Amino acid sequence: MNEVYDVTIIGGGPSGLYSAFYSGLRNLKTKLIESQSVLGGKVNLYPDKILWDVGGLTPITGKKFLSNCITQGLTFHPTVCLNTEISQITNTAGIFDIRASNGDHHYSKTVILAYGSGIITPNKLDIDGVERFERTNLHYIPNSLHAFRNKQVFLSGGGNTAIEQANELLSIAKRVTLGYRGNELRAHEHSVDAFRKNGGTLLLETQIHSFRGNHLGEIEAVSLSVAGEARTITADAVIVNHGFASKQAIGFDEALGLRFTEHHFIEGSPDSTLDCSGIFAAGDAISYTGKVNLLVGAFQDAVNAVNSVKQYLNPAAEKQAMVSSHNEAFAEKNRQVSL
Repeated sequence: MNEVYDVTIIGGGPSGLYSAFYSGLRNLKTKLIESQSVLGGKVNLYPDKILWDVGGLTPITGKKFLSNCITQGLTFHPTVCLNTEISQITNTAGIFDIRASNGDHHYSKTVILAYGSGIITPNKLDIDGVERFERTNLHYIPNSLHAFRNKQVFLSGGGNTAIEQANELLSIAKRVTLGYRGNELRAHEHSVDAFRKNGGTLLLETQIHSFRGNHLGEIEAVSLSVAGEARTITADAVIVNHGFASKQAIGFDEALGLRFTEHHFIEGSPDSTLDCSGIFAAGDAISYTGKVNLLVGAFQDAVNAVNSVKQYLNPAAEKQAMVSSHNEAFAEKNRQVSL
């Protein structure tokens, strides 16, 4: 049998990362499993957005915030498994068998579900051979809009996120062209007006047909139909913002007895406990009366989940960890920070 962990956290977003930090603080043998190739969860979708509502932090970009979360989450060196999608969880003789879609099995005494609203993937273009440009200058989730400085950008999409990206690019890129398949954008009217007023080019009833690549494997032009007429636009980069597809992150054995809301969130309690003994939840995955659907709420859920795990494994344990300012777990780390 594979190694058995005290707790396995499924989901590497802010709630999962803080759960990993806090479980390390509570001396729990911890594994963190994430379905994507990177940690950070949904915050990866808005790296350049400014966050104002996280306690104790002055305005911070999503990218910097995630960097801090990841550094903090790995403080006590949990085992981390990326690119690992969980297909089923069952309980055998008090040990949870967490099965991955690749056939691997992960074993744990407890589980914290921190997978947010499920596995989210961008809706991609249905064009033959388009995948080769994903390695160069076709983007679905840009790491940073500043990478498009002084470039000619073609952006496809018509929702609020697309028009927000387009407006931000206007002060960065050389030229921004926004194409949408409909005859009217779905985004807020004031955002659309701002895009037009500040020099953006808007093309409605637009369909992408193909890309022309160069010898470097990069897109250099986009072939379109605009209101039925063929058109070619030069581009240094293409961003596609056609929304996201979401699916339930895990298949659960019915014997576990978990209850779900109509929106597929798990029904639980404010202390992050669920109907299934040994499984807990944090962040967007859990729903309960008084739930705070903000990042600060995700951190509170994580603390409650880990404390519940600790007492589940050892009923005599303290209900919560000692505060960090007086905790011996940080003694050596504090000396390193002060150097």
